[in-house]
Amino acid sequence: MKGYVYSKQFVSQDDLKVLLEKLATKPSYYFLRSAHAVSGIRMTLPTEFPTLEGQMFNADCELRWKKQRSSYDVLVLSRVEVDIQNIQPVLTHDQTSDWEICDFNAYFYNNETKFPNAFIFKGLEDEDIGPETIDIGQRYFKDKNTATVHFTALTVKEK
Repeated sequence: MKGYVYSKQFVSQDDLKVLLEKLATKPSYYFLRSAHAVSGIRMTLPTEFPTLEGQMFNADCELRWKKQRSSYDVLVLSRVEVDIQNIQPVLTHDQTSDWEICDFNAYFYNNETKFPNAFIFKGLEDEDIGPETIDIGQRYFKDKNTATVHFTALTVKEK
């Protein structure tokens, strides 16, 4: 199946919010990282937004962002074409955009993490939910011509 990889630099905080609103279909999940903490996986955008970096993922795409000075760099890994102003496709080794995607299962193992505190999962009303309620998967983005995997995205499996 064909995949799409895009990137954009110098994205303002307001433009990042617009991107999130545009790409966040239901259900979407968020994972934010700051220098001292992580948000856990949440079904709503936490109030700590914006953070230094984070990601939003759903069945169609994953949007990643990372703060660079006063703006953000963003990466979009998608199974559908994305229409975002001034976003550039990431090219494969032969300067084409021939990305192929493969979906796989992903699992949370007994809530074991490398984080200092227990990893949290929050629902739509900010209530605690179990990791088994999130039907999560992984999507590999590989160069169609070399079969080299360049990106692994989180995804929500469709029922």
